[in-house]
Amino acid sequence: MTRLDIFSDPVCPWCLIGKLELDAALAKRPDHPFSIAWHPFRLNPQMPAKGMNRAEYLTAKFGENAATSQDAFLERAAQLGVTVVPPVWQPDTTNAHRLMHWAGLEGVQDGVMTGLLKAHWFEGEDIADPETLTRIAAAAGMNIEATARLLASDADRDEVTSRDSHARQRGINSIPTFIVADTHAVSGAQPTALWENVIDELSGAVTR
Repeated sequence: MTRLDIFSDPVCPWCLIGKLELDAALAKRPDHPFSIAWHPFRLNPQMPAKGMNRAEYLTAKFGENAATSQDAFLERAAQLGVTVVPPVWQPDTTNAHRLMHWAGLEGVQDGVMTGLLKAHWFEGEDIADPETLTRIAAAAGMNIEATARLLASDADRDEVTSRDSHARQRGINSIPTFIVADTHAVSGAQPTALWENVIDELSGAVTR
């Protein structure tokens, strides 16, 4: 197997696109050699714990370009056949990354990340809310009571912060970032065709 490390945040629009493109390639290449691990990278590490209104967030980040800042993202999503429902709330994602950390221990990260992206970008849910996160965890096969108990504590909050900081120290400064075989870094939401080519090259190297 070839390790594929993905640094991502479910509130990052291009992380949604990146996963859709990658998933399409994996579906076309079901015998792909990837062993995938997701890692925390908070898009907004200074976000208040309660989050903030997304329109205000976009204005603070993009200024006079706020109204058009999401146009390219929405167009790319439409090209992929999905209709995004722009969220009205920008949450702090520390709890979401804590959930992803526990999902990694149980081998269900893909299901949880899919659930987080769906909740935020298509269902208008607050993915900082413990009830929302517990429901996502349960859908991925995690224990409801254990997840709720962990979310009610500060368990692994420092772990998420530390791993986020370590990623930045490694030079990762944008997401999504994909690292193939702990060697080759690929930044940004890459098209399905690129991932198909990568898989074909890796599969060829394995069989030769």
